[in-house]
Amino acid sequence: MTKPIAATNDFVVKFANVNGSGSASANGLFAKVILRMGVPVGARNIFPSSIQGRPTWYEVRVSEAGWLGRRGGVDLMVAMNPQTWDADVNSIEPGGYLLYENSKPLPASKFRDDIVVVGAPLTELIAAEFADPRQRQLFKNICYIGVMAHLLGLESELVKQLLTEEFKGKDKLIQPNFKAFELGRAYAAAHLAPIGLHVRRADKVGDRIFAEGNDAAALGAVFGGATVCAWYPITPSTSLAESFQKYCNLLRKDADGKNRFAIVQAEDEIASIGMVMGAGWAGSRAFTCTSGPGVSLMTEFIGFSYYAEIPAVIFDVQRGGPSTGMPTRTQQSDLLSAAYASHGDTKHPMLFPGNPTEAFEFAAQAFDLADFFQTTIFVMLELDIGMQEWLTPPFKWDEKRRLNRGKVLTHAHLEQGVEFGRYRDVDGDAVPYRTYPGTHPTRGAYFTRGSSHDKDARYSERGEDYTEGMQRLLRKWETMKSHVPAPIRKDAPRRTPDGVIYFGSTDPAMEEALCALEAQGIFLDALRVRAFPFCDEVFDFIRSHEQVFVVEQNRDGQLKSLLVNEGGVHPARLVSVLHYDGTPITARFIIKDITEKLKAGQAAALPEQAQ
Repeated sequence: MTKPIAATNDFVVKFANVNGSGSASANGLFAKVILRMGVPVGARNIFPSSIQGRPTWYEVRVSEAGWLGRRGGVDLMVAMNPQTWDADVNSIEPGGYLLYENSKPLPASKFRDDIVVVGAPLTELIAAEFADPRQRQLFKNICYIGVMAHLLGLESELVKQLLTEEFKGKDKLIQPNFKAFELGRAYAAAHLAPIGLHVRRADKVGDRIFAEGNDAAALGAVFGGATVCAWYPITPSTSLAESFQKYCNLLRKDADGKNRFAIVQAEDEIASIGMVMGAGWAGSRAFTCTSGPGVSLMTEFIGFSYYAEIPAVIFDVQRGGPSTGMPTRTQQSDLLSAAYASHGDTKHPMLFPGNPTEAFEFAAQAFDLADFFQTTIFVMLELDIGMQEWLTPPFKWDEKRRLNRGKVLTHAHLEQGVEFGRYRDVDGDAVPYRTYPGTHPTRGAYFTRGSSHDKDARYSERGEDYTEGMQRLLRKWETMKSHVPAPIRKDAPRRTPDGVIYFGSTDPAMEEALCALEAQGIFLDALRVRAFPFCDEVFDFIRSHEQVFVVEQNRDGQLKSLLVNEGGVHPARLVSVLHYDGTPITARFIIKDITEKLKAGQAAALPEQAQ
């Protein structure tokens, strides 16, 4: 018989439930109890695009070592959904554990010989104490948390503390939840022995917080000076707009209660970006939040922003594509559509936060960049960051920091007789000066055009005027490289000809993979890119290695394409590692793919002509 897994503060638990059953709060409670015990967790809610009745899973990585990316595999499966039973049981690691509801017997063929099976009559326990059908469904979830508290050694008082916090203001629900929890815990204590997986109190969480990326970005938008949000609901970005409204209600009201913000749910994505452009042109800091299908609809306005040079911020919370794709699954599949949105020659800056803390920081920074460079800035979140709770460093803000509104001519400037041409390169950085509407009664006015214009904003179809403007936009692009977030480099402990480039939510899995690869004697210098346009350091990194793996979560290697297109990199120098099934990438996947490619020689030496 396979030896049961024995592990303390290092295992994976997965809950299999039905969407709409009330399981999400109970499963989240489980993760937070472990956090309160001082043990880091990485939690992922894997949910369907339908509201109710479809399978849903919640995966918790318990890791005292601090590995917070998905590991892959399951050590304890809490199987509460008959629809997905077979697949759930098959996903358990040999020697792992299955906890299931055994009020009704199941045939032996439904189990495996190499796992430990633990049953609890949850339905019977709850039915004996609660008469209401909805209560029975909801409290069954808390009941299995009680069972797990005994099996894993969770501290019961922490569970009750969290339940009290959860239902503050709904006090009548607290005691029934206590009761359901105790039913499960008491049954397990009387009938079940603790299993080989155990949670032991530690002190490894530190001052980190448990936060969602969308919520963090919304708060960052408030701190970054945003006052206008125009949006249209779309998964997985909707919660960003909702959080922005929440924080504005707290932080953007006058003493008399008057709003100092405007939030508009537009009729569609096209209208929402149009409102953002109008607000940005008028001098407000404005944004929209959307996902890939929304960006597709917004492209004409985005091109207008580029050519007319109007500040805007777009939060693109990426999901599976193409078309409507997989709305509730994560990918990194919008890079090319965002980078070159619109027809003609366009380039748009993108920021790539790697966790909710960076989502907060980059959200605030995006508005400074949009104002200074007078263009659309994309903040490229992903569902895995945007809608999942991450253990992340606390948000910090420098109270001395001031908003950078860029090159704006005031009434005083114009009164002094400053010569104003809307698209003139006065300072040599290719960034022109602008005015706000109504700044001066007779000076500083101009037409805002998306059609061809000269440096004074006059309509022109002269080729010389067009090429002069387009070349200046390219020079402005070069200026941006030193203003966007710089990449983060981590060199291997020994010299190596191999490197790896990655971005966004891949970060925690990549960190774990690098450590595991080093243990196998495989060394990689690593570079996490955090923005587009790429600075010189990115291409210096590539040139200094014989081969560079590019790890990304899409099918077509979009980051690799950008590196080739923008840096003239020989494609043979870059080796794609691609994960795109909609689940967050795992360390195991990265390790396996890189190891296999190295062994197979797919990352062989470059041809002599490759530079």
